[in-house]
Amino acid sequence: MSILDFEPVNQQSTAEMIAERLRAAIMRGALAPGAQLGESDLAAGFGVSRGPVREAMQRLVQEGLLFSIRNRGIFVIELAIDDVIDIYRARAALESGALDLILDGRREIAYTALQPSITALRSAAEAGDVAGVSDADQAFHEALVAAADSPRLVRAARTLLIETRMCLGALQTTYPDLGEQVREHVELHEAIGSGSPDRARTLLVEHMDDAVRRLRAR
Repeated sequence: MSILDFEPVNQQSTAEMIAERLRAAIMRGALAPGAQLGESDLAAGFGVSRGPVREAMQRLVQEGLLFSIRNRGIFVIELAIDDVIDIYRARAALESGALDLILDGRREIAYTALQPSITALRSAAEAGDVAGVSDADQAFHEALVAAADSPRLVRAARTLLIETRMCLGALQTTYPDLGEQVREHVELHEAIGSGSPDRARTLLVEHMDDAVRRLRAR
């Protein structure tokens, strides 16, 4: 995908709209790790002036998805194995915190909020749709954090989930059996709904640890 392949946005679009499109491109690998972003090229591709593009890029620099090298430009981050481990450790801490808030009076809300992603996971797995399974997996964890009703946790989780998809790259998933990926999420979903709090916490931590092992093996 060329930078110039972005669909133009109108002049009233905000920098956040551009930032969202750049996040999506980074997450899906359309903007590859290490790629340099040109302000003028992006402005032409989006059909806007350079101002909102510059603001959008600076937002992503602050989020850690882009980095700036003085006198050279702005680039997409590259992730090494140590970064992968750190991402999953941070996700485990953040999502465990969200889970604690859920278990303290928001279980029914969370169970209902997670159901659409469980349905999507099952449908995508049955169709052999690897990308669809990964999308539903991400939607599950986004919904989990959102169900805790903490805007700050949601903001923190967004970057970590994008980085997770970057870790996977073209693999989309590390599971050789998509059914196993579905089962892990179904078990966690059921534990959140009616299982013991300790079981829900254990399943979440094991899910994160398992992901690191799979990525290391790849």
